[in-house]
Amino acid sequence: MKIIAGVDEVGRGPLAGPVYAAAVILSKNHTLIGLEDSKKISKKKRELLFLDIRKQAISIGVGYADVKTIDKINIREASFIAMEIALKNLSKTPDYALIDGFPLKSQNIPNEGVIKGDTIHDNIKAASIIAKVIRDNL
Repeated sequence: MKIIAGVDEVGRGPLAGPVYAAAVILSKNHTLIGLEDSKKISKKKRELLFLDIRKQAISIGVGYADVKTIDKINIREASFIAMEIALKNLSKTPDYALIDGFPLKSQNIPNEGVIKGDTIHDNIKAASIIAKVIRDNL
């Protein structure tokens, strides 16, 4: 069975503060109900799902890029750095990664970008929620 991580970032839109990313590995038979793109659910529901994801996830990795990095290299590249850090911070190395948006070209882990992946794949939806709650709690 392949271990697949979902990866998403938050913080590109507001252009204020750091950009955060999360990588999440879920089992294929997880029992999480209500996973959705973090922008499409209420704060209360996100926070409840955050706790459930943390209980059920096989592994969660988080990464960020600070404002200095964003200013130096641009928000898009800083998002990629945050996602790469999130993947490195997983306790298990995935066989494959699904990235919301575009692939990570400099990543050693085979990966593919999935446009609107946070509306399609549960691992990416979970990553979206983890990253959003962590960034919102700053």
